[in-house]
Amino acid sequence: MRLLLDESLPRRLAQHLGDVELDTVFDRGWSGLKNGELLRAAESDYEVFITADQNLQYQQNLTGFEIAIVVLAAHSNRLQDLIPLATKVLEACSTAEAGTVVLVRGD
Repeated sequence: MRLLLDESLPRRLAQHLGDVELDTVFDRGWSGLKNGELLRAAESDYEVFITADQNLQYQQNLTGFEIAIVVLAAHSNRLQDLIPLATKVLEACSTAEAGTVVLVRGD
């Protein structure tokens, strides 16, 4: 499973997601792309897009995309607030279906 980490999340979060194939928007040179453009660019290479943008599902019609979206909802986007979500994120990524959004909340 190939995952793409949005630029709204700290790149070091990747270290806490175990042994998965993961790239960042920054590393791909896609920083600054609008959501629709970014998802179109990503859907051919990735199964899941991980973001903290809780409005994404309201801004885009996601049903036509061949990529699943996992949205993290923590106290903040700081690494220390996101690390506790790592296990839930991996579970969500493994079950998410293309064109859908899975929300992962902190406790």
